[in-house]
Amino acid sequence: MKKRNIFIGYVVLIALFATFMACASTRTQESTGEYVDDSVITTKVKSLIAADDFLKSFQIGVETYKGVVQLSGFVDSQKTSDKAVEITRSVKGVKSVKNNLVVK
Repeated sequence: MKKRNIFIGYVVLIALFATFMACASTRTQESTGEYVDDSVITTKVKSLIAADDFLKSFQIGVETYKGVVQLSGFVDSQKTSDKAVEITRSVKGVKSVKNNLVVK
């Protein structure tokens, strides 16, 4: 009975260790917490762009990876592109912005 309890304790310990390792980030993959943070940043940026009267008529794509936000799509002027970058930088948690907006 004592050996069985020790064995169960080791199995639980290994399961906990495996769970924590699965949530850790690597160079090419985000951790669970980072993914959730990036989702929140993306949502905030999209909602601010949609709420802006000047930008809401454009389809601007927003993707976030480890705090770096990438904007993509087509806009009509450099002023519009700069406005989208400015709004993006105002969101808490944004480390940098990659501006891939194309001016038509």
